[in-house]
Amino acid sequence: MAMAGLKTDPRLMRFGDFHVQGGFDNAMELLEGPDRPTAVFAGSDLQALGVLEAARLKGLRVPEDLSVVGYDDVPPAQWSSPPLTTVHQPLRHMAEEAARMLLRPDDPGTAAQRIELATHLVTRQSTARLEGREATARPGNTESARPIGN
Repeated sequence: MAMAGLKTDPRLMRFGDFHVQGGFDNAMELLEGPDRPTAVFAGSDLQALGVLEAARLKGLRVPEDLSVVGYDDVPPAQWSSPPLTTVHQPLRHMAEEAARMLLRPDDPGTAAQRIELATHLVTRQSTARLEGREATARPGNTESARPIGN
């Protein structure tokens, strides 16, 4: 967020264990009251599934009232209701690189290696674009919300 020049509000940040229950518990608290966020970016798809359930119990429509994004692109993400927008990380490639690093002969003179693998956004139906500040100031206002990619 800082790299994009955006400010963060620590009161809106939650920390969890990357499981459904953690996402659900944090979302139930986060979505209380009139100043709830219009979007949640969860640290894992499993947490995001918990956020979807909390939103449903709170009577919020995803994506009209709340956009939800997960991280990992696990197979159940495409089968949630609505299908979850997520950040795909190349889990198989990560495992291959980890195995390659473990299996190479140790060389005391070799420095630790850092490998960065590309991620990409998989846009599904759990996100919508809000147009203008007025839409974010009034929870439940769906007149200016439309699914991303449409």
